[in-house]
Parts: sequence; C-alpha cells; structure tokens
Amino acid sequence: MLEEVERWLSARSWSVADRPIQQLMAAKHAGGQSVSVVLPALDEEATVGGIVSVIRRELMERVPLVDELVVVDSGSRDRTSAVAAAAGARVVHRDAILPRVPAVPGKGEVLWRSLLVTGGDIVCFVDADLREFSADFVSGIVGPLLTEPDVHLVKAMYDRPLGAAPGQGGRVTELMARPLLNMHWPRLAGFVQPLGGEYAARRSLLEQLPFPVGYGVELGMLVDALHLVGLDALAQVDVGVRRHRHQDGQALGRMSAAIYRTAQLRLARGHLVRPSLLQFERGADGFEPRTYSVDTEERPPMTEIPEYATRKAA
Repeated sequence: MLEEVERWLSARSWSVADRPIQQLMAAKHAGGQSVSVVLPALDEEATVGGIVSVIRRELMERVPLVDELVVVDSGSRDRTSAVAAAAGARVVHRDAILPRVPAVPGKGEVLWRSLLVTGGDIVCFVDADLREFSADFVSGIVGPLLTEPDVHLVKAMYDRPLGAAPGQGGRVTELMARPLLNMHWPRLAGFVQPLGGEYAARRSLLEQLPFPVGYGVELGMLVDALHLVGLDALAQVDVGVRRHRHQDGQALGRMSAAIYRTAQLRLARGHLVRPSLLQFERGADGFEPRTYSVDTEERPPMTEIPEYATRKAA
C-alpha cells in the first residue's frame, strides 16, 4: 500500500456514528448549505417507494437535513414514477430535462441531467434498488461535506452480501475496478466500494466533471475528481450493509466492458478498436453469439451547458 493511501485511510475513512445527526444539523445551519438527494430509477417500483419514505420521514420531517428529494425516471415501464410520487418525491422524467439534447440510455446520463433539476449545494446520489434501506446511507455521506470544508466527494462503504454469503457482492468491483485502480490510479486503492451508487459531492465539483453516460460513471468520477481536487478532498464513510437486486453474469460482463472503456479513455484518450462485447448464450443449436455495444459517449461538464447557467433553482 502506498504510504499516502495509508495516511488517507486513517484521515478520510469514517463511520456514520462519528457524526450524530444533531451535529450535522448544527453544521448545516452554520454553513447555510442545502442538500439535494437524487434517485436515478428504471423499473424500481418494488423498492423506490420505501427509500423515498425513509428519507422523507427521517431526514426531511423528523429533522430537515435534506431540502429536496428528486427521483429521475429514465423510462420505466412499471409504476416507478407513481410509487415514488405517492411516497413524497418530486419525480422528473429524464427526457423532459434538456430536451434539445436527445437522451441516451444509461445511469450516468440520468445523473448528469439531474444537476439541471436540483438546486442543492450538496448533491447526494442513491440507487433506487436498495432493500432494507437506512437513512444512514444519506446522512453518513452528507456528513463530512457539512463538517469538513476541504472534503468535496464522499463515497459510502458497506458490506455487500450475495444471497446468504457475506461479503460476496461487488463482483465487478473485485474483478475489474479494483485491479484497474490499483494498477493505474493507486492513490484511489483505498476506496472500499469505488463503484458504489451511494455518494455525495459538492455541486461545485460535480458541475466541472464529465459524466460517462453508462456504468462507467462512478469510476470516471473518482478518477476525474482525484485529478481535479486531489486525494485529501475525497473520503468514505461506513454505513453498514447494502442489500439490493443482483444482476446475472452476462449483465456484469457488459458493465465491466463499459467500466474498462471509461478507464481506457482516461489512460490514453485513445481509439477503441472494437467498441463492442461478444458474449454467448446457449440456444437450441448450441452456444449462440450475442454482440452488445459498449458505452463510449460522455457528457461534458455541466458548466459548458448554457441552460445550466440560466436554470432556475429548484
């Protein structure tokens, strides 16, 4: 381990218990900072309502830590939007945001567009497929941004059980992201969950970052933030256990390809010879090839979008 990473782990890795909620409220009041929570959602009617309800009850009604709660629906075919709205979120459809730029599928696309429909000084992203959700996922990662002026981005860290097996989740993290970071960006090797979907950042940082449109957004954001603000401006907080819907191996393969492409762009900004991934599925006549395109598009920093400069605060 790099000596710098060892120091960082000691100085910038915390537990949610390190900052009681009343301490956060006092810091929020003293600093005059507002907090937005964004849930990117696609066909998550089974879980999105429970997450919204917990955040509203614990962090908006019981204590006013969160100022706005927005679900950005990226084209759900189920009742995601209706369930989220009924639970108390403001629901915005992806295609209604910045309509002059046609939307493309992908999580990063939704996160990028969410900056246009939120107004918080601190923006907190939470995946919409979490089960047994705790408000700690929000208060934990927002906390250092309220209390430490030199921290700009905070990732959640947690156990990720796979079924009944503890610590077996995060397969793409262990097989793809962690080796990439250790080999090419070793200063980021201390992040426990570099691909986790729960993180918070200052708007002043997010608006300067490019956003890969797909699954590479989390790795790209970490690498770009490291270069922009430095390692000591990044942190992580232990929030316990994360339970969510797991994807099959082939879906994880496509996710890995997008993450590798994001890393490749940042390593060389070079030409991708084959921006596709060939996988195989067994059919009636044996194994059949399936070709999937790999996300290669990235959205520019939001500060380059004219509509962002003139947007109305939500």
